[in-house]
Amino acid sequence: MLSLTRSSASRQLSRNILSSIPKRQFTDAASHPSNKIQVYTSKSRDPFLNLSVEHHLLQNTPPDSTILILYTNDPCIIFGRNQNPWTEVNLPRLAQLRNRPESVGWTAGPVQLVRRRSGGGTVFHDEGNVNFSVICPPAVFDRNKHAEMVVRALSSLGRPNTRVNERHDIVMDVADDPIGTYKISGSAYKLTRLRSLHHGTCLLRSPNLANISGMLRSPGEPFIKGRGVDSVRSPVKNVDVENASFEAAVVEQFSRMYGDFHIQDVIDDKFLEIENIRKGYEELQSRSWIYGQTPRFTFSTFSYPEDPRPRPQLPFDLKLRFEARHGLVEKFAVEGASFPPTDVDMSALVASSIYHVPTWTDQLAQAGMAEGDAAKIGSWMDDVLGTEFTKPAQ
Repeated sequence: MLSLTRSSASRQLSRNILSSIPKRQFTDAASHPSNKIQVYTSKSRDPFLNLSVEHHLLQNTPPDSTILILYTNDPCIIFGRNQNPWTEVNLPRLAQLRNRPESVGWTAGPVQLVRRRSGGGTVFHDEGNVNFSVICPPAVFDRNKHAEMVVRALSSLGRPNTRVNERHDIVMDVADDPIGTYKISGSAYKLTRLRSLHHGTCLLRSPNLANISGMLRSPGEPFIKGRGVDSVRSPVKNVDVENASFEAAVVEQFSRMYGDFHIQDVIDDKFLEIENIRKGYEELQSRSWIYGQTPRFTFSTFSYPEDPRPRPQLPFDLKLRFEARHGLVEKFAVEGASFPPTDVDMSALVASSIYHVPTWTDQLAQAGMAEGDAAKIGSWMDDVLGTEFTKPAQ
């Protein structure tokens, strides 16, 4: 049995590892009943890998064990299992950052879009943002327990003005500030019959703080009503500590709560050699997961009884509405004073996959809409729905 006990004298985490488990033995060691307390830090910045390793540990560690995972991701937007990317994310902005970054002075590379397996809201990750994950038995699960652990870690680093609020988020109170309280960490959860997962993020020194709000405000949101979970938006702020110091402080507090570690290991790209992790990785990357898991929603350019919100002004005079489930159009209708509904058979658009549409101009034209109308309406739909980002790569 490959297992390693943490010395009580070793109270400081470095990027070095106390044990380096061969990848072929990783699952055996992680799942062994004797390994009750396990700690993992990731050297990978790949969000798909980090979430896949996390899920693998959720599925395979002993039911009575407690696991800590720490990781940092490359720039990405991670949204909840039951959320709608067309309402949560500014997809046109992501297309701009990917295809024309110089136009907005963006140098951090493409921002990846990731749907996680847990619930909760939408968050932005980058190199100034460390994520913590704790897996434990459901019987001892508490939404505040490990958030309070992180607060104690921050307090030990000279940040005593942090606390857990009534929404189970970690916030920082700033004296003599007109806003007063800022969110520095949000959490999400997943509970199974045998295990519970609490993972959260902590804004430490994100260089992209000023860009976060713009990425998380969708131009499609005013037109969409769905069954998905909406994010609650809050002002955010960096807590201003180093990543390594934060990781060390969290591990220290975890040690004080649970005692010596039976395993302490580092996650890297070689973990993709493990079949179950690789399968999970491929699923998270698939377009059918990212977009096709979206709950049913209605897109409407006009108010109606179930969604009486006023709509922004449109560049054309018509009423357009479609319903979609799992990213597939189920109903599509358009009408207007200069656009009789008899002119076009919108049923041709039913069963279209929204995230496979190359341009809405082409889709509408193929349904029989006049070229000028298709160009005007289709261009607007592309902008609102972020088609440049969601369409398949050429």
